Amino acid sequence: MIPALRLDDVSFSYGPVPVLERLSFSVAPGERVALLGKNGAGKSTVVRLIAGLQRPSEGTVWVGDWDTRDCVPEQLAWRVGSVFQHADQQLFARTVRDDVSFGPRALGVGEREVERRTDRALEDLDLTAHAEQHPYDLPPAWRKIAALAGALALEPALLVLDEPTIGLDRALRTRVTRALLDRSAGSVALLVITHDLTFAAETLERGVVLDRGRLACDESLARLLGDVKRLEPLGLAPPPAPGGGPLGGAGLAGPARAFGGCGGCAGARCPG
Repeated sequence: MIPALRLDDVSFSYGPVPVLERLSFSVAPGERVALLGKNGAGKSTVVRLIAGLQRPSEGTVWVGDWDTRDCVPEQLAWRVGSVFQHADQQLFARTVRDDVSFGPRALGVGEREVERRTDRALEDLDLTAHAEQHPYDLPPAWRKIAALAGALALEPALLVLDEPTIGLDRALRTRVTRALLDRSAGSVALLVITHDLTFAAETLERGVVLDRGRLACDESLARLLGDVKRLEPLGLAPPPAPGGGPLGGAGLAGPARAFGGCGGCAGARCPG
Protein backbone atom coordinates (compact mmCIF):
# COMPACT_ATOMS: atom_id res chain seq x y z
CA MET A 1 0.00 0.00 0.00
CA ILE A 2 1.34 3.45 -0.92
CA PRO A 3 1.66 5.72 2.15
CA ALA A 4 -0.57 8.78 2.22
CA LEU A 5 2.57 10.78 3.09
CA ARG A 6 6.28 10.00 2.96
CA LEU A 7 9.25 12.24 3.69
CA ASP A 8 12.48 10.80 2.31
CA ASP A 9 15.67 12.33 3.73
CA VAL A 10 14.19 15.85 3.65
CA SER A 11 16.29 18.89 4.48
CA PHE A 12 15.21 22.53 4.36
CA SER A 13 16.81 25.88 5.18
CA TYR A 14 15.61 29.45 5.40
CA GLY A 15 18.63 31.11 3.81
CA PRO A 16 21.69 29.94 5.75
CA VAL A 17 19.61 28.67 8.69
CA PRO A 18 18.90 24.90 8.57
CA VAL A 19 15.39 24.02 9.77
CA LEU A 20 15.05 20.35 8.80
CA GLU A 21 17.92 17.90 8.47
CA ARG A 22 17.53 14.53 6.73
CA LEU A 23 14.01 13.96 8.05
CA SER A 24 12.27 10.71 7.08
CA PHE A 25 8.93 9.26 8.15
CA SER A 26 5.70 8.09 6.54
CA VAL A 27 2.00 8.06 7.37
CA ALA A 28 -0.25 5.23 6.20
CA PRO A 29 -3.86 5.69 5.05
CA GLY A 30 -6.09 5.98 8.10
CA GLU A 31 -3.16 6.45 10.49
CA ARG A 32 -3.41 9.18 13.16
CA VAL A 33 -0.05 10.81 13.88
CA ALA A 34 0.91 13.57 16.31
CA LEU A 35 3.85 15.72 15.18
CA LEU A 36 5.43 16.93 18.41
CA GLY A 37 8.38 19.03 19.54
CA LYS A 38 9.27 22.33 21.11
CA ASN A 39 8.78 25.63 19.27
CA GLY A 40 11.30 26.00 16.48
CA ALA A 41 11.74 22.26 15.99
CA GLY A 42 10.57 22.49 12.37
CA LYS A 43 6.99 21.24 12.68
CA SER A 44 5.26 24.11 10.85
CA THR A 45 7.86 23.90 8.09
CA VAL A 46 6.87 20.27 7.57
CA VAL A 47 3.26 21.43 7.07
CA ARG A 48 4.31 24.03 4.51
CA LEU A 49 6.35 21.45 2.61
CA ILE A 50 3.44 19.02 2.49
CA ALA A 51 1.05 21.75 1.30
CA GLY A 52 3.48 22.72 -1.48
CA LEU A 53 4.12 26.20 -0.09
CA GLN A 54 7.85 25.42 0.19
CA ARG A 55 10.15 22.99 -1.61
CA PRO A 56 12.72 20.84 0.19
CA SER A 57 16.36 21.80 -0.23
CA GLU A 58 17.19 18.09 -0.40
CA GLY A 59 15.15 14.91 -0.34
CA THR A 60 11.57 14.32 -1.42
CA VAL A 61 8.12 14.88 0.05
CA TRP A 62 5.65 12.38 -1.39
CA VAL A 63 1.86 12.78 -1.11
CA GLY A 64 0.70 9.38 -2.25
CA ASP A 65 2.68 8.87 -5.45
CA TRP A 66 3.01 12.62 -6.14
CA ASP A 67 6.36 14.34 -5.66
CA THR A 68 5.43 17.76 -4.23
CA ARG A 69 8.20 19.36 -6.30
CA ASP A 70 6.06 18.65 -9.36
CA CYS A 71 2.84 20.08 -7.89
CA VAL A 72 1.45 23.50 -7.09
CA PRO A 73 -0.68 23.90 -3.93
CA GLU A 74 -3.89 23.88 -5.99
CA GLN A 75 -3.03 20.41 -7.30
CA LEU A 76 -2.08 19.10 -3.88
CA ALA A 77 -5.50 20.18 -2.58
CA TRP A 78 -6.88 17.11 -4.34
CA ARG A 79 -5.03 15.01 -1.76
CA VAL A 80 -4.16 17.29 1.17
CA GLY A 81 -6.43 19.37 3.39
CA SER A 82 -4.42 21.80 5.53
CA VAL A 83 -5.36 24.02 8.45
CA PHE A 84 -2.64 26.36 9.61
CA GLN A 85 -2.13 27.64 13.14
CA HIS A 86 -3.67 31.05 12.37
CA ALA A 87 -6.79 29.62 10.78
CA ASP A 88 -8.52 33.02 10.55
CA GLN A 89 -6.29 33.79 7.57
CA GLN A 90 -7.95 30.95 5.63
CA LEU A 91 -11.45 32.47 5.86
CA PHE A 92 -12.57 34.99 3.27
CA ALA A 93 -16.09 34.26 1.96
CA ARG A 94 -19.25 36.09 3.01
CA THR A 95 -20.82 33.09 4.74
CA VAL A 96 -19.51 30.01 6.47
CA ARG A 97 -21.24 27.84 3.87
CA ASP A 98 -19.58 29.70 0.99
CA ASP A 99 -16.21 29.39 2.67
CA VAL A 100 -16.56 25.66 3.32
CA SER A 101 -17.76 25.03 -0.24
CA PHE A 102 -14.98 27.06 -1.87
CA GLY A 103 -12.41 24.24 -1.81
CA PRO A 104 -14.44 21.48 -3.46
CA ARG A 105 -15.87 23.97 -5.95
CA ALA A 106 -12.33 25.09 -6.87
CA LEU A 107 -11.43 21.44 -7.49
CA GLY A 108 -14.09 21.39 -10.18
CA VAL A 109 -16.35 18.69 -8.75
CA GLY A 110 -20.02 18.88 -9.73
CA GLU A 111 -22.35 21.23 -7.86
CA ARG A 112 -24.34 18.39 -6.31
CA GLU A 113 -21.09 16.90 -5.00
CA VAL A 114 -20.03 20.33 -3.68
CA GLU A 115 -23.29 20.53 -1.74
CA ARG A 116 -22.90 17.01 -0.36
CA ARG A 117 -19.34 17.62 0.83
CA THR A 118 -20.25 21.01 2.30
CA ASP A 119 -23.28 19.69 4.17
CA ARG A 120 -21.30 16.76 5.53
CA ALA A 121 -18.45 18.96 6.80
CA LEU A 122 -20.86 21.40 8.43
CA GLU A 123 -22.78 18.58 10.09
CA ASP A 124 -19.62 16.79 11.26
CA LEU A 125 -18.59 19.90 13.23
CA ASP A 126 -22.09 21.03 14.27
CA LEU A 127 -21.76 24.16 12.13
CA THR A 128 -25.01 23.88 10.20
CA ALA A 129 -26.77 26.43 12.41
CA HIS A 130 -24.00 28.95 11.63
CA ALA A 131 -23.81 28.23 7.89
CA GLU A 132 -25.29 31.56 6.76
CA GLN A 133 -23.30 33.73 9.15
CA HIS A 134 -20.23 35.70 8.10
CA PRO A 135 -17.17 33.82 9.40
CA TYR A 136 -15.89 36.93 11.18
CA ASP A 137 -19.16 37.29 13.05
CA LEU A 138 -18.29 34.03 14.82
CA PRO A 139 -16.14 33.88 17.97
CA PRO A 140 -12.47 33.04 17.28
CA ALA A 141 -12.87 29.43 18.39
CA TRP A 142 -15.74 28.88 15.96
CA ARG A 143 -13.72 30.48 13.16
CA LYS A 144 -11.07 27.81 13.74
CA ILE A 145 -13.82 25.18 13.49
CA ALA A 146 -15.03 26.77 10.24
CA ALA A 147 -11.51 26.58 8.76
CA LEU A 148 -11.34 22.90 9.69
CA ALA A 149 -14.70 22.34 7.99
CA GLY A 150 -13.23 23.80 4.81
CA ALA A 151 -10.42 21.23 4.93
CA LEU A 152 -12.86 18.38 5.61
CA ALA A 153 -14.99 19.43 2.64
CA LEU A 154 -12.07 18.72 0.30
CA GLU A 155 -12.41 15.06 1.34
CA PRO A 156 -8.64 14.59 0.96
CA ALA A 157 -6.59 11.47 1.56
CA LEU A 158 -4.48 13.40 4.11
CA LEU A 159 -5.39 16.04 6.69
CA VAL A 160 -2.51 18.17 8.01
CA LEU A 161 -3.48 20.34 10.97
CA ASP A 162 -1.35 22.84 12.89
CA GLU A 163 -2.57 23.32 16.48
CA PRO A 164 -6.25 22.67 15.71
CA THR A 165 -7.41 22.91 19.35
CA ILE A 166 -5.80 26.19 20.46
CA GLY A 167 -8.51 28.37 21.98
CA LEU A 168 -11.15 25.63 21.95
CA ASP A 169 -13.12 24.63 25.03
CA ARG A 170 -13.72 21.02 25.96
CA ALA A 171 -16.96 20.77 23.97
CA LEU A 172 -15.36 22.07 20.78
CA ARG A 173 -12.31 19.84 21.22
CA THR A 174 -14.69 16.89 21.51
CA ARG A 175 -16.32 17.88 18.20
CA VAL A 176 -12.92 18.03 16.52
CA THR A 177 -11.94 14.63 17.92
CA ARG A 178 -15.20 13.09 16.77
CA ALA A 179 -14.86 14.48 13.24
CA LEU A 180 -11.23 13.41 12.89
CA LEU A 181 -11.86 9.90 14.16
CA ASP A 182 -14.73 9.58 11.70
CA ARG A 183 -12.53 10.62 8.78
CA SER A 184 -9.72 8.34 9.92
CA ALA A 185 -12.14 5.41 9.99
CA GLY A 186 -12.69 6.16 6.29
CA SER A 187 -8.92 5.78 5.62
CA VAL A 188 -8.04 9.49 5.79
CA ALA A 189 -4.54 9.92 7.23
CA LEU A 190 -4.00 12.53 9.95
CA LEU A 191 -0.83 14.48 10.74
CA VAL A 192 -1.51 16.87 13.62
CA ILE A 193 0.86 19.36 15.21
CA THR A 194 -0.27 19.91 18.77
CA HIS A 195 0.92 21.02 22.19
CA ASP A 196 -2.39 19.74 23.62
CA LEU A 197 -1.34 16.26 24.66
CA THR A 198 -4.70 15.54 26.28
CA PHE A 199 -6.30 15.98 22.85
CA ALA A 200 -3.49 13.97 21.27
CA ALA A 201 -3.96 11.08 23.70
CA GLU A 202 -7.69 10.99 22.96
CA THR A 203 -7.43 11.33 19.17
CA LEU A 204 -4.06 10.15 17.84
CA GLU A 205 -2.15 6.89 17.95
CA ARG A 206 1.46 7.56 17.01
CA GLY A 207 3.95 10.21 18.06
CA VAL A 208 6.66 11.66 15.82
CA VAL A 209 8.90 14.01 17.81
CA LEU A 210 11.23 16.55 16.19
CA ASP A 211 14.22 18.21 17.83
CA ARG A 212 16.09 20.93 15.94
CA GLY A 213 14.83 19.62 12.63
CA ARG A 214 15.78 16.01 13.23
CA LEU A 215 13.68 12.97 14.06
CA ALA A 216 14.01 12.38 17.80
CA CYS A 217 11.33 9.75 18.37
CA ASP A 218 8.73 7.80 16.36
CA GLU A 219 6.50 5.28 18.14
CA SER A 220 3.14 4.52 19.73
CA LEU A 221 1.80 7.69 21.33
CA ALA A 222 0.25 5.79 24.26
CA ARG A 223 3.57 4.13 25.00
CA LEU A 224 5.45 7.41 24.69
CA LEU A 225 3.08 9.38 26.93
CA GLY A 226 2.97 6.60 29.50
CA ASP A 227 6.71 6.61 30.23
CA VAL A 228 7.59 9.68 32.29
CA LYS A 229 11.31 8.91 32.39
CA ARG A 230 11.51 8.89 28.61
CA LEU A 231 9.32 11.96 28.20
CA GLU A 232 11.51 14.24 30.28
CA PRO A 233 14.59 14.07 27.98
CA LEU A 234 12.26 14.78 25.05
CA GLY A 235 10.92 17.90 26.75
CA LEU A 236 7.39 16.45 26.95
CA ALA A 237 5.04 16.10 29.92
CA PRO A 238 2.26 13.51 30.09
CA PRO A 239 -1.39 14.54 30.00
CA PRO A 240 -3.34 14.08 33.24
CA ALA A 241 -4.94 10.69 33.76
CA PRO A 242 -8.70 10.53 34.34
CA GLY A 243 -8.10 10.51 38.11
CA GLY A 244 -6.21 13.79 37.95
CA GLY A 245 -2.60 12.60 38.04
CA PRO A 246 -0.34 12.29 35.01
CA LEU A 247 -0.34 9.18 32.87
CA GLY A 248 2.55 6.88 33.62
CA GLY A 249 3.08 7.81 37.27
CA ALA A 250 3.34 10.70 39.69
CA GLY A 251 5.55 13.74 39.61
CA LEU A 252 4.26 15.70 36.59
CA ALA A 253 0.88 17.26 37.29
CA GLY A 254 -1.33 19.55 35.29
CA PRO A 255 -2.29 19.73 31.61
CA ALA A 256 0.47 18.81 29.19
CA ARG A 257 0.78 21.83 26.93
CA ALA A 258 4.44 22.80 27.21
CA PHE A 259 7.58 21.59 25.51
CA GLY A 260 11.10 22.16 26.65
CA GLY A 261 14.42 21.19 25.15
CA CYS A 262 14.89 17.79 23.53
CA GLY A 263 18.25 16.34 24.23
CA GLY A 264 18.87 12.70 24.80
CA CYS A 265 17.91 10.95 21.59
CA ALA A 266 17.89 13.42 18.72
CA GLY A 267 18.58 11.94 15.33
CA ALA A 268 17.38 8.39 16.12
CA ARG A 269 14.29 6.51 17.18
CA CYS A 270 13.87 6.39 20.95
CA PRO A 271 15.08 3.13 22.50
CA GLY A 272 12.33 0.62 23.14
